[in-house]
Amino acid sequence: MDFVEEFTDEERLKIEQDFSRLADKCYLDHAGTALYGESQLRAVQELLAGGLYCNPHTSRTMEDLIDLVRYRVLRWFQTRPADYSLVFTSGTTASLKLVAESFEFGPGDAEPGSFVYLRDSHTSVLGMRELVRTGRVQPIERAELLQALNEPEDPRRQHPHRPSLLVFPAQCNFNGAKYPLELCELIERNGLRGYGGDAFHVCLDAASHVSTSPLDLSRYRPSFVCLSFYKIFGYPTGLGALLVRRDAEPLLRGKRYYGGGTVKIALSGPNRFHERRDALADRLEDGTINFLSIAALLPCLETLARLIPGATMDRIQRHTFQLARHCYRELQALQHANGGRVVDLYHDTAVGDARTQGAIVNFNVLNDDGGHVGFAEVACMAANHGIYLRTGCFCNPGACQRHLRLADDDLLRHYRAGHVCGDANDLIDGQPTGSVRVSFGYCTRRSDVDRLVAMVRRCYVRRSLTGPLSRADVLAQYKSYDRPRLVQLCLYPVKSCGPLRVTTGGWPLAPTGLLYDRAFLIVDEHGAAMTQKKLPTMCRIRPDIADERLVLRHADLEDEPLTIELEGGGEAGEPAAAHLCQTKVCRDSVQGVDCGERAADWVSRALGVSGLRLLRQSGQEPRRQRQTDRALSLNNQAQLLLVNRTSVRWLRDKVGDGDWDGADAPSLDALVDRFRGNLIVETVRPLEESDWRRVLVGPSQFTVDGPCTRCQMICIDQATGERTAEPLRTISREFGGRMRFGVYLSLAGDWADRELPLGATVSGVIEESE
Repeated sequence: MDFVEEFTDEERLKIEQDFSRLADKCYLDHAGTALYGESQLRAVQELLAGGLYCNPHTSRTMEDLIDLVRYRVLRWFQTRPADYSLVFTSGTTASLKLVAESFEFGPGDAEPGSFVYLRDSHTSVLGMRELVRTGRVQPIERAELLQALNEPEDPRRQHPHRPSLLVFPAQCNFNGAKYPLELCELIERNGLRGYGGDAFHVCLDAASHVSTSPLDLSRYRPSFVCLSFYKIFGYPTGLGALLVRRDAEPLLRGKRYYGGGTVKIALSGPNRFHERRDALADRLEDGTINFLSIAALLPCLETLARLIPGATMDRIQRHTFQLARHCYRELQALQHANGGRVVDLYHDTAVGDARTQGAIVNFNVLNDDGGHVGFAEVACMAANHGIYLRTGCFCNPGACQRHLRLADDDLLRHYRAGHVCGDANDLIDGQPTGSVRVSFGYCTRRSDVDRLVAMVRRCYVRRSLTGPLSRADVLAQYKSYDRPRLVQLCLYPVKSCGPLRVTTGGWPLAPTGLLYDRAFLIVDEHGAAMTQKKLPTMCRIRPDIADERLVLRHADLEDEPLTIELEGGGEAGEPAAAHLCQTKVCRDSVQGVDCGERAADWVSRALGVSGLRLLRQSGQEPRRQRQTDRALSLNNQAQLLLVNRTSVRWLRDKVGDGDWDGADAPSLDALVDRFRGNLIVETVRPLEESDWRRVLVGPSQFTVDGPCTRCQMICIDQATGERTAEPLRTISREFGGRMRFGVYLSLAGDWADRELPLGATVSGVIEESE
């Protein structure tokens, strides 16, 4: 079936105007969060600016407004206050936690009921195991849960007497598979096989489902429903709800803590007498709820309904499902020259019906030999193409484990190898630790899907039958012609800006590596560090150092160089500002000294972005390398980066002349610049540096801290700031999905009053492992 446009031309135009900030961006992480529209924010601002909204504990008007929002939210889900209570929380996780700590599994002197959870559940469901007051905790597999659809009611079944809780998602956040909501009634009526004495109540994790699908609680009536509003509207964040069916309210009396506003009376004396309020929301909403965000839900509901009139969520479901189906089929059709698949799709459905499949596609990319490309490399390539997607396991270890065919022992082995949730350690012994997820919303365009598929096709489809060379093959192509030597030194006084090339003599060492390397950085108006990932044209700022002064130049400000005193940190001719600023570099909090207003104005004009500031790293709180405790400047991970010119030459030969996005292949020097190394060496053969454990440059010694994992920065032409797909995809292809090129170094031995001389002999020491 072909793609059929759900929205009219007028509706599509309004949506595009509401999301004009997406003009050149491709956002495919709607399962992570929906995006808010411009008209939605304007409506929220008008509401908050047009009224006086007080603490609801002192304002009857605010209480009434909150009750109106409760009613409107319940109506959004096709139910009413007579059937469901609504408790506001900070999100789905808080709602699940509230059920876990409040659900009573039976009287204290009786055998408690069971807590059963779908194994393919969000981590927040797994966390409920630590709070529920029952020892009868058991996971259930997907196939076992679905069997309940065909289980007839057993007339011989004993009368269930133990209150029990089953938790499963309405839609899997890993791959978008939907679970039949008929299960709610069937299981609460018939129970689960093997749990004869348990009276089950269903807690439905609806967070992923409600983002792009309708939820009709007049038809499907689980005891508890947990959700987050940012998944639907994008804003407000930090606000969710627990919906409780009225007849299930008595089961939520196990919570012991009470906060302000939830009791009728509380004595402060030793007898600790207190009595909770009667209404469920009054009992469970501790303290002052997020009343301004709750009020903001009104314009959010109204704006979305006005933007997509009629059956809003039904129409969004049809639109986003068609996008998912189109994406799934296009990826499925990709083939390498040898007939091998390009993607491994992780799905429980054939993406053929919106009733069983949501707006998510999950996959990994495959090389032509069937090996996996790491998800971190795919994420880098996507970012290089302006595509926003999600990688990892998406806080769903059960689904990830099942689809990647990982045993518990595999996961433990990955953990012992250093992999933790959320990191970029994507392949261990060739085995993927996660995958790539794309997801769609009502503002997603078909062209966004086509852009993703084009990126995968262009970067990963192998059109020839030749495979990658082994290390032995590579080394055999080169013969010894000279001893390795240091041919160039580069330092980057301003992080992510152009290099200062040392072409004669040498350069002094400092406790952090090369003197003045990454001593400055540029931050935006909010204090966030700017890099070429955000602003590629930062490479056009060119530094020089002379007479203890840093001079910055830019082609658009040719007659206005910026001069900074290296000793004081302020612009030459004015006192250095003592204004300390906080920012972050590679997750480390660092303190910087502001270089003054004229410096801020210069970098803002040079880069065409208002509000930028130039900071120098402060010496008051030295930054340290985590593993070695060595001093760091504003480098990413180590003091120095070594790049081998011979290896770059080999890599350039591997990239086809026609693979540079229509441009001429860069010169060897230009390609070396992309790797932003400090020590540029030339060795006998390529890739020798990968085996080194220690390095001697003349009399100076360095330890090798490991390989440099590459990102999309190497795809930026350091002369123009323009992006290309190469050489990142060739690195991934030639090294089996690993994006490593160059090695990190740290100072070893005596470095004081020493400088690195150009032309010095370089010796790499290989230490055999015991």
